[in-house]
Amino acid sequence: MNDRKSSPWAWIPTLYFAEGVPYVAVMTVAVIMYKRLGLSNAEIALCTSWLYLPWTVKPLWSPFVDLIGSKRRWIVTMQAVIGVSFAGIAFFLPTPFYVQATLAFFWLLAFSSATHDIAADGFYMLGLTSAEQSFFVGIRNTCYRLASLFGQGLLVMLAGWLEQTQGDVALAWSLTFYLMAGLFIALALYHRSLLPRPAADIRQKQLAPAELLSHFAKTFVSFFHRPGVWLMFFFLLTYRLGESQLAKIASPFLLDSAASGGLALGTAAVGMIYGTIGVVALLAGGIAGGMMASRHGLRRWLLPMALAINLPDLLYVWLSVARPDQVWITALCVAVEQLGYGFGFTGYMLYLIHIAQGPHRTAHYAIGTGFMALGMMIPGMPAGWLQQQLGYPLFFCWVCLCTLPGIFATWLVCRRGGLPRR
Repeated sequence: MNDRKSSPWAWIPTLYFAEGVPYVAVMTVAVIMYKRLGLSNAEIALCTSWLYLPWTVKPLWSPFVDLIGSKRRWIVTMQAVIGVSFAGIAFFLPTPFYVQATLAFFWLLAFSSATHDIAADGFYMLGLTSAEQSFFVGIRNTCYRLASLFGQGLLVMLAGWLEQTQGDVALAWSLTFYLMAGLFIALALYHRSLLPRPAADIRQKQLAPAELLSHFAKTFVSFFHRPGVWLMFFFLLTYRLGESQLAKIASPFLLDSAASGGLALGTAAVGMIYGTIGVVALLAGGIAGGMMASRHGLRRWLLPMALAINLPDLLYVWLSVARPDQVWITALCVAVEQLGYGFGFTGYMLYLIHIAQGPHRTAHYAIGTGFMALGMMIPGMPAGWLQQQLGYPLFFCWVCLCTLPGIFATWLVCRRGGLPRR
């Protein structure tokens, strides 16, 4: 019997908002915060790229989320841990050793968030009927994207306002993260009360740990025995090769002083341009990409999508050379780049779905997303050092050069990857 006293409307929006905010905080907000606190681009890119690791390796511990406890308990526990992590970051920001301490809590935040993702996606399938799953898929994706608007936009703009009013950058960001801590403690309490208790959400007792490990190992190995596996890896690791480096330097470039080659924008302005206007353009691009692919098939649109995600990187070359005084020009360039990114990223996600077909669909999709995170983590690590060695204009030229392997890989996949026509 499935005891669901709460309407899905009461918990799906908040659950997927809670899934999106920590990821944005780790991947984007941390970059902006460390830049405002005076870290170099090399330090920022190296340290924050390592934070991708939990999402890279989460398929390795996802079976244990099924084995130990219920997914409902995992969700509530991880949201509480996320709240504690935000509080730890806030507490140590004003200290002399804030870099080491806050990175430790960002690591805890990242692992908690990745585990929360596993539990939330599993709970979604257990807590809803098949018809409800289909109905709410758009709602959950929208709420996840709204978390990006909240994190990259409103949260950064709040920190910028506090920087101006308090006159202390560390205090401003500390207050911002205390707010996030309170929000997630509240979400943990809310979901502890409102989440349904599906009868199927129980500890899986039919498999012993050794049997589960053996089953997972077979599933993992089967992923590498797929036809055309090397072309698949080439595509997964290069499709966003340029974007993986651009993402680490875009915000520092907007924030950096004119003497350092940046655009010298304020924190609040970056929150508005990159975190609000950019995210809206990203959403629009994703919607357009989904519509086009559904009408004409992935095979027809994958190469145009690869071009859309990569060619707009040239706008950053122009921005770094021209350095326009008008903020609206910068906002327009960022919006166009993010629009192309949203459109092109749709093709990447549809390809992941394509390669995950078969009896181990869920596990293979999780492994594919791990390689997706790996493709962002490794190139992003040296991006800051490269920028410091080359300067912004040459670095963005390098980023554009790095887009070529992904475009070539896409061309090969379209020719040999067995993509469906519809």
